[in-house]
Amino acid sequence: MVDISTLRIGRDESQESIELEIAPEHDFADRLAWPLAASARISQIRDLASGVIIDSNGLILTSAHVVTNVDETQVRLDDGRRFAARVVGIDKRTDVGLLKIDATALPVAVIGDSATLEPGNWVAAISSPFGFHGSVTAGVVSAVDRVMGGAGDIPFIQTDVAINPGSSGSPLFNSRGEVVGINSMIYSGSGGYMGLSFAVPINLAIRISEQLREHGVVHRAYLGAQFQEMTPALAQSFELPSTTGALVVRVEADSPAQAAGLAPGDAVLSLDGKPLVHFYDLPRQIAQRPPGSRMQLEVWRSGTRRLLQVSLRPQPAPPESRLAPAASEWNDGLGLSLGELSPVQRLQLRVDSGLLVREASGPARSEGIRAGDVVVALNRVKLHRVDDFVRGLAQMAPGQTVALLVMRDRRLAYVAVRLPSARRDRS
Repeated sequence: MVDISTLRIGRDESQESIELEIAPEHDFADRLAWPLAASARISQIRDLASGVIIDSNGLILTSAHVVTNVDETQVRLDDGRRFAARVVGIDKRTDVGLLKIDATALPVAVIGDSATLEPGNWVAAISSPFGFHGSVTAGVVSAVDRVMGGAGDIPFIQTDVAINPGSSGSPLFNSRGEVVGINSMIYSGSGGYMGLSFAVPINLAIRISEQLREHGVVHRAYLGAQFQEMTPALAQSFELPSTTGALVVRVEADSPAQAAGLAPGDAVLSLDGKPLVHFYDLPRQIAQRPPGSRMQLEVWRSGTRRLLQVSLRPQPAPPESRLAPAASEWNDGLGLSLGELSPVQRLQLRVDSGLLVREASGPARSEGIRAGDVVVALNRVKLHRVDDFVRGLAQMAPGQTVALLVMRDRRLAYVAVRLPSARRDRS
């Protein structure tokens, strides 16, 4: 088990107030403090979580919600060593995240088989609730394959193991000391543990992590239909002889389901000749199949059984939600997203030049530059507009080191940043 700490930099673009707020920051080699320009208020959100080492070369399994949209991630091992971690990939649908640290010869957890779990089995979690490293809580399995509304189609392991803030992403062990789950969430009316906790089965988590390791994303097969459980009352309404199967409630346009003839009100009874005991068996089995595979569905419609042939397609990418870029904003190969200062901001910061750092990643962030900083000059050339910065970088050779004069809390310091070997053009 490892401890994970994350940093999220939040921004409030509200311009209702122009009062400059200051929040000191000391991770810039104590050279600078932290400025908050009026139109880019910065807040730092630090979270604690846990994870489990699954590869001796530094691969760590945790929960996706732990490492989604974070600016920095740090991992602390049992021996006290700390490492900056890179997010290999996240899968929000199953709440599985994969991290990588630059370490070797690490002890690896023994992975068990979550399919063997049954209600009543003893399980335990080792995590860092509220930052208390190595805390152990124990309990029993209440249910397996627990599907919860609003949590996708994850077949959760439900337990009464105490899980609290800092425990997300921690391993769930069986009585043999094997990891059988990744603790993901609790059901609570107060925000704290109330006796119900849920873990992602390790069989599912490992399968997802393998795809994240290889591709960085999860490639899923796509049917294009939504289902619900078949109840006795619904079975009677549709004149079904039993309550097994999955009831179709929606079929998406131009989907494989529509092409195969599936329609709302159909009851899917079997997949490739195997009866569906539970309705969630269908989406789960589809998720395990590669895109392009074919399958046969037995469907009950209007009192008769029908066989439908389906060709699964790759899961389409969700539509991108793009915000219109701010005027005179640009992102360069250093990892800096820059915007021009307004007259009010220049007056507050007492500068006659400079560009506001809206986002910092890559080489720039590695050298300590953060969102909210002001880049006053490139080497000795003052920066009044984004174009000044663009022209200055264009005169530099790839791989060259540039000196950026950065202001934080009205204090100045030069920061040396190495240009990448190949820079992208302005778009």
